[in-house]
Amino acid sequence: MPAYTVLLALHITAGALGLLLGPVVGWADARSRPDAARSRHSADWWPWYLRALAAIGITATIMVLWHRTDLWWLIPLSALTYALALLGRRAAGRPEAWTHAYVHGLGGSYIALWTATLVVAFALHGPLRGPFELVAWLGPTLLALPLLELWRRRLLVPVGI
Repeated sequence: MPAYTVLLALHITAGALGLLLGPVVGWADARSRPDAARSRHSADWWPWYLRALAAIGITATIMVLWHRTDLWWLIPLSALTYALALLGRRAAGRPEAWTHAYVHGLGGSYIALWTATLVVAFALHGPLRGPFELVAWLGPTLLALPLLELWRRRLLVPVGI
C-alpha cells in the first residue's frame, strides 16, 4: 500500500475520531456541573480529543507539503483548530467568566472539523462549485454558532433553576 494512502487513512480515522469525541467531551462536561467540577467527568475524554486533533493537523500538514502545496493555508488552520480546543480544555472547570472561552473553544474546534469535512467532500472533491462552495465553508458555522451560544447561556444558569 502506498505511503500516501496509509497517511490518508490515518487522517480520515483521526478525523472520524475527532468528530465522534467532540460531543462526548461536551456531554461529559455538561454532566459534571457546577463549574468547579466541570472537567472531572470529561478528564478522560479531553486528551483523546486533543490527540485526534493533533493527528489530524500532523497528517494534514504532511499531505499538504507532500501532495497539495496549493492548500498550504490548511496548515495554520489546523493549528488554529488545535489552539481552540486547547482554549476549551483550559477553560473547562474554571469560573463562570471562562464559560465563553470554554464553549467557543470546544465548539469552535468542532465546527472547524465539520467545516473541513464538508469542504473536502463537497467543495474540493465534490459537486459544489463557485458561490455554492460557500455552503460547505460557512454552513457549519452559521448552524452551530447560535447553538453554541444557547449552550453557553445554559451553562450560566445556576443548578436547580
